[in-house]
Amino acid sequence: MSQYFDLGGETLWNPSNSASRMFRRHVALFEAELELPSGIGPMENDECQIDPVALEAFVNALLARHRRTGHAIVLALSEGFTATVVVLAERAGISLDWARLGSAPAAPFADVQACAGAGWPVAADGGAWSAGLREKARELGGRMPR
Repeated sequence: MSQYFDLGGETLWNPSNSASRMFRRHVALFEAELELPSGIGPMENDECQIDPVALEAFVNALLARHRRTGHAIVLALSEGFTATVVVLAERAGISLDWARLGSAPAAPFADVQACAGAGWPVAADGGAWSAGLREKARELGGRMPR
Protein backbone atom coordinates (compact mmCIF):
# COMPACT_ATOMS: atom_id res chain seq x y z
CA MET A 1 0.00 0.00 0.00
CA SER A 2 1.10 3.56 -0.57
CA GLN A 3 0.02 7.14 -0.15
CA TYR A 4 0.04 10.08 -2.52
CA PHE A 5 1.45 13.58 -2.02
CA ASP A 6 -0.23 15.60 -4.76
CA LEU A 7 -0.10 19.10 -6.13
CA GLY A 8 -3.39 19.53 -7.93
CA GLY A 9 -3.64 16.55 -10.27
CA GLU A 10 0.09 15.74 -10.23
CA THR A 11 1.60 13.20 -7.84
CA LEU A 12 4.89 14.49 -6.46
CA TRP A 13 5.62 11.47 -4.28
CA ASN A 14 4.05 8.05 -3.72
CA PRO A 15 5.80 6.48 -0.69
CA SER A 16 4.87 3.39 1.27
CA ASN A 17 2.49 3.86 4.20
CA SER A 18 5.27 3.56 6.76
CA ALA A 19 7.55 6.08 5.00
CA SER A 20 4.60 8.45 4.64
CA ARG A 21 3.63 8.09 8.29
CA MET A 22 7.19 8.77 9.47
CA PHE A 23 7.56 11.73 7.11
CA ARG A 24 4.28 13.30 8.25
CA ARG A 25 5.35 12.97 11.89
CA HIS A 26 8.55 14.82 11.02
CA VAL A 27 6.44 17.46 9.26
CA ALA A 28 4.50 18.08 12.49
CA LEU A 29 7.75 18.28 14.47
CA PHE A 30 9.34 20.83 12.15
CA GLU A 31 6.13 22.86 11.84
CA ALA A 32 6.28 23.23 15.62
CA GLU A 33 10.02 24.00 15.61
CA LEU A 34 9.68 26.64 12.89
CA GLU A 35 6.25 27.87 14.07
CA LEU A 36 5.19 27.76 10.43
CA PRO A 37 2.75 25.61 8.45
CA SER A 38 4.40 23.32 5.92
CA GLY A 39 1.75 23.37 3.23
CA ILE A 40 1.59 19.58 3.45
CA GLY A 41 -2.06 18.84 4.12
CA PRO A 42 -3.65 16.01 6.07
CA MET A 43 -3.68 12.49 4.67
CA GLU A 44 -7.25 11.64 3.63
CA ASN A 45 -8.10 8.47 1.74
CA ASP A 46 -4.38 7.92 1.09
CA GLU A 47 -4.03 11.35 -0.52
CA CYS A 48 -2.39 14.52 0.72
CA GLN A 49 -2.60 17.86 -1.07
CA ILE A 50 0.36 20.23 -1.05
CA ASP A 51 -0.01 24.01 -0.98
CA PRO A 52 3.00 25.28 -2.97
CA VAL A 53 2.92 28.80 -1.48
CA ALA A 54 3.07 27.53 2.10
CA LEU A 55 5.61 24.84 1.12
CA GLU A 56 7.90 27.48 -0.38
CA ALA A 57 7.89 29.52 2.84
CA PHE A 58 8.41 26.35 4.89
CA VAL A 59 11.32 24.96 2.84
CA ASN A 60 13.09 28.32 2.86
CA ALA A 61 12.68 28.62 6.65
CA LEU A 62 13.80 25.01 7.07
CA LEU A 63 16.92 25.59 4.96
CA ALA A 64 17.72 28.86 6.77
CA ARG A 65 17.45 27.06 10.12
CA HIS A 66 19.59 24.21 8.83
CA ARG A 67 22.20 26.74 7.66
CA ARG A 68 22.35 28.41 11.10
CA THR A 69 22.82 25.14 12.97
CA GLY A 70 26.27 24.03 14.04
CA HIS A 71 25.22 21.10 16.21
CA ALA A 72 26.28 17.75 14.72
CA ILE A 73 23.41 15.79 16.29
CA VAL A 74 20.74 18.30 15.24
CA LEU A 75 22.14 18.25 11.70
CA ALA A 76 22.25 14.45 11.60
CA LEU A 77 18.67 14.18 12.85
CA SER A 78 17.29 16.76 10.42
CA GLU A 79 19.30 16.20 7.23
CA GLY A 80 17.18 13.39 5.73
CA PHE A 81 13.93 15.22 6.38
CA THR A 82 15.33 18.46 4.97
CA ALA A 83 16.58 16.70 1.82
CA THR A 84 13.15 15.05 1.35
CA VAL A 85 11.39 18.43 1.63
CA VAL A 86 13.86 19.87 -0.90
CA VAL A 87 12.90 17.12 -3.37
CA LEU A 88 9.18 17.79 -2.85
CA ALA A 89 9.73 21.54 -3.26
CA GLU A 90 11.68 21.06 -6.48
CA ARG A 91 9.02 18.68 -7.83
CA ALA A 92 6.42 21.33 -6.96
CA GLY A 93 8.31 23.82 -9.16
CA ILE A 94 9.73 25.84 -6.28
CA SER A 95 13.09 27.40 -7.13
CA LEU A 96 15.54 27.48 -4.26
CA ASP A 97 18.11 30.26 -4.16
CA TRP A 98 21.08 28.20 -2.97
CA ALA A 99 23.51 31.11 -3.33
CA ARG A 100 21.42 33.31 -1.03
CA LEU A 101 20.79 30.44 1.39
CA GLY A 102 24.49 29.59 1.47
CA SER A 103 25.63 33.09 2.29
CA ALA A 104 26.40 34.06 5.86
CA PRO A 105 23.17 33.76 7.86
CA ALA A 106 21.46 37.02 8.79
CA ALA A 107 20.26 35.53 12.08
CA PRO A 108 22.71 34.30 14.70
CA PHE A 109 23.80 30.68 14.76
CA ALA A 110 21.60 28.45 16.90
CA ASP A 111 22.01 24.95 18.33
CA VAL A 112 25.77 25.30 18.30
CA GLN A 113 27.60 22.34 19.77
CA ALA A 114 30.55 23.07 22.00
CA CYS A 115 32.91 20.20 22.72
CA ALA A 116 35.67 20.18 25.28
CA GLY A 117 38.97 20.95 23.62
CA ALA A 118 37.40 21.52 20.22
CA GLY A 119 36.65 25.22 20.54
CA TRP A 120 33.62 26.77 18.93
CA PRO A 121 32.45 25.12 15.74
CA VAL A 122 32.67 27.10 12.55
CA ALA A 123 29.88 26.65 10.03
CA ALA A 124 31.00 25.55 6.61
CA ASP A 125 31.02 28.12 3.86
CA GLY A 126 27.89 28.39 1.74
CA GLY A 127 29.10 26.11 -1.04
CA ALA A 128 30.25 23.37 1.29
CA TRP A 129 27.10 23.69 3.38
CA SER A 130 24.73 23.24 0.47
CA ALA A 131 26.75 20.70 -1.51
CA GLY A 132 26.13 17.79 0.86
CA LEU A 133 22.46 18.60 1.30
CA ARG A 134 21.92 19.03 -2.43
CA GLU A 135 23.66 15.71 -3.12
CA LYS A 136 21.46 13.99 -0.54
CA ALA A 137 18.35 15.51 -2.18
CA ARG A 138 19.50 14.32 -5.65
CA GLU A 139 20.09 10.83 -4.27
CA LEU A 140 16.70 10.71 -2.55
CA GLY A 141 14.93 12.23 -5.55
CA GLY A 142 16.04 9.31 -7.69
CA ARG A 143 14.61 6.88 -5.13
CA MET A 144 11.34 8.67 -4.34
CA PRO A 145 8.61 7.15 -6.53
CA ARG A 146 6.11 9.46 -8.14
